[in-house]
Amino acid sequence: MTSPIETEASTASVALDKDTATKNDAADGVNLTGRSPGQLMWMRFKRDRVGMVSAVVVILFFVVSALAPVISKLYGKDPYTLYADKPGYEGLLDEFSLPVGAFGGISGDFWFGVEPNLGRDVFTMLLYGMRTSLYMALVLTFLCVLTGVVIGMVSGYFGGKVDYWLGRTTDFFLAFPNQLFFIAFMPVVTALFVSPTDETPTYLRAVVMILVLWFLGWMGMARLVRSSVLSLREREFVEAAKVSGASRWRIVRKEILPNIVTPILVQGTYQLPSSILTIAFLSYVGVGFVEPTPDWGRMFATGSEIYEQNPAFMFFPGVAMVVFVLAFNLLGDSVRDAFDPKTGR
Repeated sequence: MTSPIETEASTASVALDKDTATKNDAADGVNLTGRSPGQLMWMRFKRDRVGMVSAVVVILFFVVSALAPVISKLYGKDPYTLYADKPGYEGLLDEFSLPVGAFGGISGDFWFGVEPNLGRDVFTMLLYGMRTSLYMALVLTFLCVLTGVVIGMVSGYFGGKVDYWLGRTTDFFLAFPNQLFFIAFMPVVTALFVSPTDETPTYLRAVVMILVLWFLGWMGMARLVRSSVLSLREREFVEAAKVSGASRWRIVRKEILPNIVTPILVQGTYQLPSSILTIAFLSYVGVGFVEPTPDWGRMFATGSEIYEQNPAFMFFPGVAMVVFVLAFNLLGDSVRDAFDPKTGR
């Protein structure tokens, strides 16, 4: 049986060892300061190789899209010129208006081949098509996330009649058949601004597409934010802020919003590739961008008409879209795991 004197000596020895270790760490220059949640998230994210590779791929897509005019100038071609009719490029298409050469006419002059029938450069069409789709989807995602966050936070925090009516409004918009609504409503909105006898400007088509998609794209984010706020508004730290006299705006901004950043960010990373696919779908069915605007969906529409004669035309835009959507979805998973290690794969 240990005596009180031995126990006291043992305790003093342990304390001395801890004090010595602390001094040694300080002497060795070990940083003992704590890390913020953001720093911890970044450390976990850096250890995720899939997430890092996905982030590099996504950033590369956006950089290439932003530099499309520069790359096109250095490359020496553009997505609008009909090279089959241009002097010096005779023989690009055969008598059936299909590219001459292997795999869609790939050569040193045309890295990804040429477009059937018109003879345009596929490489620059893909660059500008990515530019159109990515940046439209970025604007659309920002608007949908912002709208969903505002409506969801108001609904969840105030509750009562405010929550009821905002919830019913959200349910009403969710009842719309999205794809059919897009197809039917796009020409109607365009006709409000442009006479049927006039050509619709490209910028107006882009604005109308964003407005229509925004109109029916915020509900998922709103419901997610509402459920998160409902689970937080009765927590102790929120009640403490109320007791201390903090305003509603300060409580929402300082106490609730920082605690729902994770689901908002993750949902946003999933919504952006979904927006790209929807924008491409609208152009594919003929209610989005039209000739001669380069667009992913329009390239798929052209490729679907000639895939039996020239399957190579759909190869490069198809691979580019699959890689981007897959990388962005994997990035969303990695961001979620970095914020919440309990859900780690």
